[in-house]
Amino acid sequence: MALDLEEQEQVDALKDWWKQYGNKALIALTIFVLGVAGFSGWKGYQAKQTSEAAALFDLLRKELAANDVKKIRDVGGQLIDKYPRTVYATDAAMIVAKANFESGDAKSAKAQYQWVIGHAKQAQSKDLARLRLAVVLLDEKNFTDALKHLEGAHDAAFDPLFNDLRGDVYSLQGKSQDARLAYQAAIGALPKDNPFKNYVQLKLDALGEQG
Repeated sequence: MALDLEEQEQVDALKDWWKQYGNKALIALTIFVLGVAGFSGWKGYQAKQTSEAAALFDLLRKELAANDVKKIRDVGGQLIDKYPRTVYATDAAMIVAKANFESGDAKSAKAQYQWVIGHAKQAQSKDLARLRLAVVLLDEKNFTDALKHLEGAHDAAFDPLFNDLRGDVYSLQGKSQDARLAYQAAIGALPKDNPFKNYVQLKLDALGEQG
């Protein structure tokens, strides 16, 4: 069927547009399609990583229940090495660090807590790692570094724990007044019926007896 003049003009205009912009349009469409495919592929990859990490974490919990330190280290190490961007890796590092510390391997425990501080996505996980690292350093009587990890901003929910641990450091340093202030701050940040409050109060009272 023959085209009328107006239709022919539209066809000619479309041809001219395609000659000028056709390649660019194809490139833009290709980039869009590849982008969608890439995003879908990335989501699939992440889901696979999360699923595999979750399976390893279940195994880690079984080894933890059996209190097999060697297997805890092995499984936890695999999880951290293979799936470092998952939340399971952060939890695994905390578990492995605790197991290392309790088995007398403070060096490895410190390395695991440092890893969490440097890699965890959740701020609270970093705060908890700083607290536990400070405990290891306190056990080594490395008071200066312990206090460094207790300084700086942290989630307000951790205030009682940070202050209580600061009180322990100051107390062992013989700085009774600083310890007293830290313990008082810890108590002040705790609800009245919190059992931890009594524990901190005992340490505060002991300072009073010491002068």
